[in-house]
Amino acid sequence: MCGRYAASRTTDELVEQLEIEADHTAPPTSGAGGAEGAPPRWVPQYNVTPSQEVPVALTRVPRGRADGGEGEGGAADPATDGTAPVRQLRLLRWGLVPSWAKDPKVGMRMTNARAETLLTKPAFRRAARSRRCLVPADGWYEWQTSPVATDAKGKPRKQPFYMRRGDGAGLAFAGLYEFFKDPGAAEGDDPWLVTFAIVTGPAEPGLDRIHDRQPVVLDPDRWAAWLDPAEQDPDVVAGLLRPDRPGRFEAHPVGRAVGNSRSEGPHLVEPVGMQELEGVVDPATGEILGA
Repeated sequence: MCGRYAASRTTDELVEQLEIEADHTAPPTSGAGGAEGAPPRWVPQYNVTPSQEVPVALTRVPRGRADGGEGEGGAADPATDGTAPVRQLRLLRWGLVPSWAKDPKVGMRMTNARAETLLTKPAFRRAARSRRCLVPADGWYEWQTSPVATDAKGKPRKQPFYMRRGDGAGLAFAGLYEFFKDPGAAEGDDPWLVTFAIVTGPAEPGLDRIHDRQPVVLDPDRWAAWLDPAEQDPDVVAGLLRPDRPGRFEAHPVGRAVGNSRSEGPHLVEPVGMQELEGVVDPATGEILGA
């Protein structure tokens, strides 16, 4: 947890929602070495999976380079010229690769970072102090293990659920990002890889009937402090991850198509009918649904 989520908003919508000052998700123009009229680098998706590049908001002090001086190319960045921290929207790969890793494949095992050990675990503690980000989403998926029903192989049946805000507003997961210089990069390729992980915490009452963990969703009043690279007090950082008021989210069972990473489309988040449920626990009441 969290291993799948939906992110259907366009970059223009994310710029407005997250109060972004500099959008770096668009393809380069012909004047910067790219093709004029090139298709967007981000296409909204309903089934985001680890290893994909997705929009992430972060705040950095520009240093005359697109990466703030720590990798990610090194192209001039006139849009963020200056010394004040700038809130940016960038495309980062999901699955954090620590700077000291020997192989970038380690990122597939670090898609999530537990809030309880964020500031002490070697893979995350440096990023937790000064490289925090927001991961925009519509909602996330989780699989509930049935306490009564089994599948054709005799194993507990698993039912996918979709969680979202009850008011329909977009989400912002707490995240961390890190720079990794790949020693195995081919000559001429950019060796810098910028990756992120989603912070998770204990599931709130109700959602814990689906899974015992959930992403840490930060409301707007915590965004500025979470993104501020100058805020490195571990107590403050930990405080920003404290559980928020319960009841912000709703959940409903969805079709099994979401389990296929190649499945895509808004139908993935639509509720399934009662006739498709078997041994499913209602997260609101605890009642067993389906024969």
